[in-house]
Amino acid sequence: MADVIIVGAGLAGLAAAHEAVKRGRHVVMVDQEGRQSLGGQAFWSLGGLFMVDTPEQRRMGIRDSHALALQDWMGSAGFDRPEDANPRAWAEGYLDYAAGPMRAELAEIGMRWFPVVGWAERGGALADGHGNSVPRFHITWGAGEGIVAPFVRLALAAEAAGRLEFRFRHKVTGLSVTGGRVTGITGDVLAGDDARRGASTNRTVTGPFEIAGDTVILTTGGIGGDHAQVRAQWPAGRLGPAPATMVSGVPDYVDGQMARVAKAAGADAINEDRMWHYCEGLKNWEPIWPNHGIRILPGPSSVWLDALGQRMEPPCLPGFDTLATLKRILSTGHDHSWFVLTQKIIEKEFALSGSEQNPDLVSGRWSQVLKERLGKGATAAVEAFKDKGEDFVVAADLETLVQGMNALTPHAPLDPGHIRAQIAARDAQIDNPFAKDAQVIAIRQARAYRGDRFIRTAKPHKILDPANGPLIAVRLNILTRKSLGGLHTDLHSRVLRPDGTPFDGLFAAGEVAGFGGGGYHGYNALEGTFLGGCIFSGRAAGRAV
Repeated sequence: MADVIIVGAGLAGLAAAHEAVKRGRHVVMVDQEGRQSLGGQAFWSLGGLFMVDTPEQRRMGIRDSHALALQDWMGSAGFDRPEDANPRAWAEGYLDYAAGPMRAELAEIGMRWFPVVGWAERGGALADGHGNSVPRFHITWGAGEGIVAPFVRLALAAEAAGRLEFRFRHKVTGLSVTGGRVTGITGDVLAGDDARRGASTNRTVTGPFEIAGDTVILTTGGIGGDHAQVRAQWPAGRLGPAPATMVSGVPDYVDGQMARVAKAAGADAINEDRMWHYCEGLKNWEPIWPNHGIRILPGPSSVWLDALGQRMEPPCLPGFDTLATLKRILSTGHDHSWFVLTQKIIEKEFALSGSEQNPDLVSGRWSQVLKERLGKGATAAVEAFKDKGEDFVVAADLETLVQGMNALTPHAPLDPGHIRAQIAARDAQIDNPFAKDAQVIAIRQARAYRGDRFIRTAKPHKILDPANGPLIAVRLNILTRKSLGGLHTDLHSRVLRPDGTPFDGLFAAGEVAGFGGGGYHGYNALEGTFLGGCIFSGRAAGRAV
């Protein structure tokens, strides 16, 4: 019999296991995938963490504070439901952590951060509305691998000491409930499978299993790999109709199964209509999981056109307001949009999410970053997508470029004259150091931050000037990613029943709990808060059991 059973061997589960083992608890960790997938989705991330008032920020001349971060978070979250009491309390707790012990605790177990702090999700409207007022996106050396590695090392040490047991290829299908208390788990043992990390694995059942435990912690992620579930929970009244086609930002095992099991057993879930999907998805030319999508993390300079060829208005600019842009794209009746840019922009501004797309950051070596980011051409990963990806069009002139765009989306033909007129008007704003075009102003504002000027934002230039070419168009797809709602938990990570009482013996952390409380982001995320939320909520659960 285990003291603690953790279902899900991702980042939140590993963080919970670390804390529970430190408290002398004997932990059994169960996962339907193999040992090769230890670390879960976090392994594939860029490794960004939302932290506040750090040495990295101060060295970059950024003045951040708990008060400013709180204003940004609450302006973005827009909490407006009675059930948001616990999510709001979790948000306040995370901000205390992010502005307090977070960095020191993670540094103690071996994490280090890239010195240039990223400015994600800039908002672009009012000071007390959505968005980060300052750069807060701290990229971990090693990217997602660098986030996962310290926790894996701790878990393997606990395993070697006999304090942690792994049960891989164990698919949980039920919770054992005795007298209203969760007392264990049941499920199926799956046949072994040595498929590479992230790839689909078999679901061949070799027999049943049952494990008894004092407490169970669910850390099994969201629903982004199951598009039918995403569409079923899609908030059409708020974002518009669910896309008919999407690409997957997560492996297919991210299917929400354990949330359904918990709800069937009597657990409460809230805010399941709140979700976070990206607008800048590419179809991976070298896929690992089914329908594998990769996100562009754009700088601010690409011209963003909707599917009808209309330049989108603020705050629907690259990197500013994800969900406002998602709603704007879907308002056209189509699922795609377009970036139009130059070679100079792609070289300076394009980055791709994912550890496998950023070997320089994974290397942890500054010399590799300088070579990759400041050398001739875009990064090798971006150039590979430009050369091999089906979403890219490259041409010497605009008319040829639009012909290529129309070949990709013949159901939504574009007018080259209309596109030329819009870009020419934008280009005319480059002649002076001042302008009325909001995007041109935003580009110059970005370059006022030396981190953006150094590595993320191209010098303002005319897109139609052949000297800056060739021209590049990128078809952008909706990319599924995160659930912002989930199992309702109190501040001790205890799962609640619909009447608000604790479901004895059951805890939850990470995305399955909306990263804490059943939705600590509210309606919008500020980025770096997904991995940070997994660590924070897993830490809380491990300290509570």
